[in-house]
Amino acid sequence: MRYAYITGPNPPNVTIKIREKQAIAGAAIGILVLDLWYPYMPGNVANASTYQYPVQFKVLKGSTIPQIMSADPILLDMIVEGGRELIQQGARAIIGACGYFANYQQRASEILDMPVYLSSVLQVPIIRRGLRGDQKVGIICAVGKSLTLSLLKQCGVQDASQVVIVGAIEQDTPEFRNIHDCTGQFNSAKIEKEIVDIATNLVKQHPEVGAILLECSDMPPYAWAVQNAVQLPVFDFISLINWVETAVVRRPFGGYI
Repeated sequence: MRYAYITGPNPPNVTIKIREKQAIAGAAIGILVLDLWYPYMPGNVANASTYQYPVQFKVLKGSTIPQIMSADPILLDMIVEGGRELIQQGARAIIGACGYFANYQQRASEILDMPVYLSSVLQVPIIRRGLRGDQKVGIICAVGKSLTLSLLKQCGVQDASQVVIVGAIEQDTPEFRNIHDCTGQFNSAKIEKEIVDIATNLVKQHPEVGAILLECSDMPPYAWAVQNAVQLPVFDFISLINWVETAVVRRPFGGYI
């Protein structure tokens, strides 16, 4: 008994086994985190209080934003090593705390022996399926030019015409740039206004957008404000992680008829 959920007050009357050298338990979601420096607000992928369930983190020491934006192959080894450490300690699925981890989605999922969902962008195909044929998914990302067709294809998006991409760094977002530049500080209220302004302008300029995806792991804290402004479905990393967690840790239903 390893891949299970224990219920009730009584201990299960079965032999329980875990992986050799597993020293912790109870965190089915393993999250790979870049080695960056700035505040991680509640709602951020790298903030444990974001979740209603335990998660475990692995910081990829020495990893940088330029590396992941440029798909530096050195990062693949770090992702695989970090993923294996998380799996060793009980992770049932591996998540990447940056949408640009998608640059490594195909290779990492082939190498690691647990499900791998490295990027929030993986949600685009299913979001697109729920929209009318003339509608598109609006993607608000950190750096638009780095959300390449190659990256999109690794997430199952074969046709870039199905999305509208806008990068926060390419807009007038001096406060959000504190994240990109790793200054160690920012004003969260100002970032929220910047992201909301981007979303509002995106929908205004592209009325064909039927849903918003926030690519960046730092943007979920502002998803509520974005939705309140644009009145559309808003997906992000947390919607992805919650979906994955529900699948790898099934719980029995309780209720009445």
